[in-house]
Amino acid sequence: MRYLLLALALFSPLHAQSLANKEILVIYNQADPESKKLADYYTEARDIPASQVLGLELSTKQDISRDEYNASLLLPLRQHFETRRWWQRARDPQGIIIPTANRIRAIVLMRGVPLTIQSAPSTAPPAATPPTTPADPISPRDEASVDSELALFGVESLPAKGVLKNAFYDSKTPFSTTNLPHLVLTTRIDGPTYAICEKMISDAIATEKTGLWGRAYVDIANKFPQGDQWLADIINRTNSLGIPTVTDRFNDTLPKNYPMTEAAIYYGWYDWNVSGPFLNPAFRFRPGAIAVHLHSFSGQQIRDPSKNWCAPLLSRGAAATVGNVYEPYLHLTHHFNILHARLLDGWTFAEAAWAAMPVASWQGIALGDPLYRPFLHLDGTGKKRNEDRDFRALRAAARQWPDKSTERRKKIAEAANNLSSGNLAEGLALDYREAKDTPNAQLWLRNAKNLYVKTEDKLRQDIQLIAIEREQNRNQVAILELRNARARYGPIPETEAISGWLDILDPPPPPLADPTKTPVKK
Repeated sequence: MRYLLLALALFSPLHAQSLANKEILVIYNQADPESKKLADYYTEARDIPASQVLGLELSTKQDISRDEYNASLLLPLRQHFETRRWWQRARDPQGIIIPTANRIRAIVLMRGVPLTIQSAPSTAPPAATPPTTPADPISPRDEASVDSELALFGVESLPAKGVLKNAFYDSKTPFSTTNLPHLVLTTRIDGPTYAICEKMISDAIATEKTGLWGRAYVDIANKFPQGDQWLADIINRTNSLGIPTVTDRFNDTLPKNYPMTEAAIYYGWYDWNVSGPFLNPAFRFRPGAIAVHLHSFSGQQIRDPSKNWCAPLLSRGAAATVGNVYEPYLHLTHHFNILHARLLDGWTFAEAAWAAMPVASWQGIALGDPLYRPFLHLDGTGKKRNEDRDFRALRAAARQWPDKSTERRKKIAEAANNLSSGNLAEGLALDYREAKDTPNAQLWLRNAKNLYVKTEDKLRQDIQLIAIEREQNRNQVAILELRNARARYGPIPETEAISGWLDILDPPPPPLADPTKTPVKK
């Protein structure tokens, strides 16, 4: 075990040039006292100069009109940049005024700044018009997130309708090394409560000292090939790095109260409102977690922790997430695989989020500290904590024996037994599962169950063993094991996950007809 932990000392830390605090502008709403308070908290935490904090008199509503956006935010912001001499602008060959140099490379909006720009009345369909799907559903639309609209605020005479290309999309080099002065990376620190927003900041800064360690959970819902492939790419990358990854590949999303422990990473889709493990009142992410659920309206609102996805994930302890305020269409959302890959490469959250987004002037939002770098210490550096020991060891083994799976698995098995570590045993089982070595996966899931102390961890091993039966179309065996597990674990909240799967595999019969009522013809 000591050898696994020391192995990473041979590797140097990540040194990718990233955004700096001197390149950040903080914007808050003067009409909201908590917005100013949060701006003060963030600027002190990140040592951002006071000259790079801007208060504007904005609406206290979530939704504003485009005219209000232009008058209260866009034009004052341009004037502020001119006054501060933060940028230089000139006309391009087409006569459009565009920034040619810009000292501010990112803007972070504080809680209290409006979220969405409403569609102009002239472009909204009449109420009596039956719903239709136009051949081009994108170009006529002018509603957007404030954040996405601000990304190109320095370019004048841009159309309000449709989308605008993001020149930084899928970049392989960090934003700080690119020459894109017309683009400003926007994120916001926002959520259901002020306390949650403070925690997003403090957790990000604390996590950068230790690195983000824990399990990844990926829920592939088999909706559309493109989205499924993003999640498959994430699974491949996390496994290659030694991050233990629990994967659900069933069409149904994770069941209610699924026993998701030590969760540092979560990617899934596709429910309208928060569901699955996040309905358990006791659930909390590891501090600093990255958690995202893909849905067209995941960020439609960010105040109610029981609706949509961005607000609920943040309220359950995630430090950063991305989402959409209106229907974005799949190909114009954040591409999860790019977001995850750039974060793993040591990029800041703002850079990773915008590298993953193909367009601006659209529906996307990124909620989190723009400077947050969760995976600074994948090389084994950073402050060591007992609660990270097993996850650091799995990563060390992946770095030490990347192409020697037999040797790597042997060392992890020895460490799991010597340390009586359920985390190491489950990590080994997950590795075997991805390698499609079912017998060894089953063996180590059972070993993990025996080594774990907490009931919810033991239950997760049983669920994964039952998942293997489901995957191999042995549904009757799965049903029997589910019934046995439900009886064995009794009335704990996580047992609802067992009941959820039973309802899918062995649904209860429909209620008997009431003989006193006349059947209704359909």
